[in-house]
Amino acid sequence: MKVYFDHNATTPLHPEVKREMIAGMEMFGNPSSMHAYGREARANVEHARCQVANFIGAKESEIIFVGSGSEANNTVLSLFVCSSSQCIPGSRRSTIITTKIEHPCVLETAECLAHRGVKVKYLDVDRYGKIDLDQLATLLNDKVGIVSVMMANNEIGTLQDIEAITKMVHESGAYMHTDAVQAVGKVPVDVRELGVDFLTISAHKIYGPKGVGALFVKQGTPYCPLIRGGHQERGRRAGTENTLGILGMARAVEMRMFEMPEEEERLLALKQVLRKGIEEKIDDISINGHPTDSLASTLNVSFAGVEGEAILLYLDLEGIAVSTGSACASGSLDPSHVLLATGVDAERAHGSIRFSMGRETTMQEVEYLLEVLPRVIKQIRNMSTAYIKGGLHAASR
Repeated sequence: MKVYFDHNATTPLHPEVKREMIAGMEMFGNPSSMHAYGREARANVEHARCQVANFIGAKESEIIFVGSGSEANNTVLSLFVCSSSQCIPGSRRSTIITTKIEHPCVLETAECLAHRGVKVKYLDVDRYGKIDLDQLATLLNDKVGIVSVMMANNEIGTLQDIEAITKMVHESGAYMHTDAVQAVGKVPVDVRELGVDFLTISAHKIYGPKGVGALFVKQGTPYCPLIRGGHQERGRRAGTENTLGILGMARAVEMRMFEMPEEEERLLALKQVLRKGIEEKIDDISINGHPTDSLASTLNVSFAGVEGEAILLYLDLEGIAVSTGSACASGSLDPSHVLLATGVDAERAHGSIRFSMGRETTMQEVEYLLEVLPRVIKQIRNMSTAYIKGGLHAASR
């Protein structure tokens, strides 16, 4: 049996998205060309823009198609190193506030900007991954240009109160950005209700294709392109549009409109079964993330006395795909920065596994995981105990 519990890393193409993209393969015109082939492509791109905008309560003119969520996040934060009059003035408001649990594309960009003279301040989180609003209040002042807080954490699933955060940020005169890559398509997202100035979306997290995403930029908000050299996207992002990917993203968004409400309820039920099963069948574990304000699809668990990589590999041999955290950091041997920020010690952080479910996850698959996982944990722990005993025996001779 092969089962996939790594939907936060990426999702399979929705069958309707696949059909849409296959049908669109005959449309090869450049959307910037004035002839019939180009006009056809342009019409489809603009229709897709309308669908994405409607999904998050935005205007069509506020949606910029980009190559990924990482590109969108880099674009927003990089406004601070541009001296153009269109951008956020760097002379007075040259401070960025973000959190210690952001995606690496935000944290590494912030670190890079810090080396270029931008002041960066990091918000702490509690043991559930929630930011401290009182700490945010103390950090906000007339030197802060933008605050970037992810809506849903990719590792532990914790949801932030973006609406409340945005109100505080705007009262200080700063701009608000949220990386909503893990939230859009899983929970309702309306940019007008949230009040944000920038919001990031990625297609491959919602059963769309890889290599395409969208950045919401509120009308009237200062903006400067990260990628220059063309008039595409109204001069806001150079490069010929990925027409086929954009078509796929729009279809994915359309399917989310129909499927998301029922799916969230179903996944929450599966998550509760999975959590209860792990708690009953495996000892010395801890659940990471907020118990209620979290994605219905995500469960992060630390298993004492085992390495997360070992669990991942043993489960893979049983046909079960899971993750030890962010896919973008899977090549690193360092413990999760998210778990460390929540107060989990390094040893337990190393033994953590993220189970993330999706539209095709079934109760049968959850039951299969609960059948295999206790055996795998026991096997790894027994091997570790035997290794330790063997080492002590050898040392005593």
